Amino acid sequence: MRRRDFIKSIAASAAPWPLVARAQQAAKVPRVGFLSPAASETGGTVTAFRKGIRDLGYLEGQTIVIDFCLSKGITDALPALAEELVRIPVDVIVTDGTSAALAAFAATRTIPIVMGTTGGDPVALGLAKSLSRPGGNVTGTQFFAGLSEKRMQLLKQAFPRAQRVAVLANPKDAISISEMPKAEMAAARIGVHLLPLAASTPEELRALAQASLSDAEGFLVLPGAMFYNNRAIIIGIAATARVPAIYPEREYADDGGLIAYGPNVAEHFRTAAGYVDRILRGANPGDLPIDVSSKFDFVINLRTALALQLALPPDFVSAANEVIE
Repeated sequence: MRRRDFIKSIAASAAPWPLVARAQQAAKVPRVGFLSPAASETGGTVTAFRKGIRDLGYLEGQTIVIDFCLSKGITDALPALAEELVRIPVDVIVTDGTSAALAAFAATRTIPIVMGTTGGDPVALGLAKSLSRPGGNVTGTQFFAGLSEKRMQLLKQAFPRAQRVAVLANPKDAISISEMPKAEMAAARIGVHLLPLAASTPEELRALAQASLSDAEGFLVLPGAMFYNNRAIIIGIAATARVPAIYPEREYADDGGLIAYGPNVAEHFRTAAGYVDRILRGANPGDLPIDVSSKFDFVINLRTALALQLALPPDFVSAANEVIE
């Protein structure tokens, strides 16, 4: 073969390859990591995120892949799970809770991170330079922190004679740790004496079920993933002791808890899906403002009040967003 014909043949066979490479790149299915202390993929945060992704036109397993790394309430497992997502690697990491956001940020400063929820201040935590312009690889949603003070006030409003309030905290959960001082300040302000209870594992929670709450006239549960995953145990503790309790998420009230006041977590994760979509389309997470929610669920379960023979003031009940009868 003459040299000129050989060069032509090589050129002809090589020409299509850039087109093939571009087509393969265009057809690349994005991978999203979901880092959460949830117990299973049927949990509320996972379900809400999946719905948000579907509503945006993505088909899981076809046009998007979601890799779930769930710690089942074990906060200490989150850093290793975050590193696993980095090794895959995924294109975006969605985090559930403050501890998950911190674990993901410690694992990567390049992969975009979308906070589904965080109760801490992202700026104070070092996750972002500002809420309006995060500047790094973290963006997403934040709910207004310090709600334990509001919950304490609501409990006192519903039961004015309550002087001793048991407070359940998880000493290994970042949001629970940050909320405890706020609960203490609120208690001092309204003249309530706190009875601290601590649990960081489901086994420790079950042990609390044996403990007496007979000295408590109210029960405040601080936010925390392990508590959320084991809320049936906590609700059972309050029911057995016949103590009025207030909880940090509406799912507690749905499952039989007396009062719940907190952010609408499902809405946060539907919003997080929108952030993921924008990032996959080329947006820089550092340019996307962090959304701060001021909408909260205030739910009262009157069935539980009746079962525990607890009377709630009519004006207190009328102030709720939803009443379960």
